[in-house]
Amino acid sequence: MFITALRTYCLAVRWCVALVGQSAAWLMPVLAFTVAFEVFCRYVLNQPTIWAHDLSLFIFGYVASLGGAYAQLHKRHIDVDILYNHVPARVQSLFNMISYILAVFFLLIVVKIALGKFEEAIEFNYRRQSEWAPSMHHYWVMISVAGSLLILQFASDFIQNAYRLFTGKTLVPAPPSFDKEEDAR
Repeated sequence: MFITALRTYCLAVRWCVALVGQSAAWLMPVLAFTVAFEVFCRYVLNQPTIWAHDLSLFIFGYVASLGGAYAQLHKRHIDVDILYNHVPARVQSLFNMISYILAVFFLLIVVKIALGKFEEAIEFNYRRQSEWAPSMHHYWVMISVAGSLLILQFASDFIQNAYRLFTGKTLVPAPPSFDKEEDAR
C-alpha cells in the first residue's frame, strides 16, 4: 500500500512535469517569431517595436524556468562524473539524495523570495524599466511555480533513489526518452 502510494506520487509528478515542460516548449516558436518580427521591424521598416525585447525576455525566462523540472525528469542537468560513474548504483543513489536535499533547500529559498517579490510587485505596481513598462508580477508567480515544480521533481527523484538504495530495485521505470540517439544505444 505504501509503495503503491509512493509510485503513484512519482508518476503523478512525472505527468505534471511533462505537461508543463512540453507546454513551455511550445513557447519557443512564439519566441522565434517575436525576435524575427522585431528584426524585420527594426531593419526593414526602420520602426522598432517597444514591446518585442521585453516580451522575448519574458518568454525566454518562462521556457528556461518551466523547463528546469522537465530537464531534471530526463536527467539532462549537468553532472560531475569524476567519482559518480566509478561507484555502484546504490552509492550513486546516496550521492543523488544528498544533492537533492541541497537543491531543495536552495529552491525553498528561491520560492520564498519569489513569493515575497510577487507581493511587492502587486503592492507597488512594479513594472519593467523600459518604454513599454510591462507589469512584473506574473514573472514572480512563474518563478514560484517553476521552483515548486522542481521541488516536486526532486522529491520524486529522492523517493526513487531512496527506494533503490534500500531495495536495489527500481520504483518506477525511467520516462520515455525524447533523444533519438539515446534510444539507439
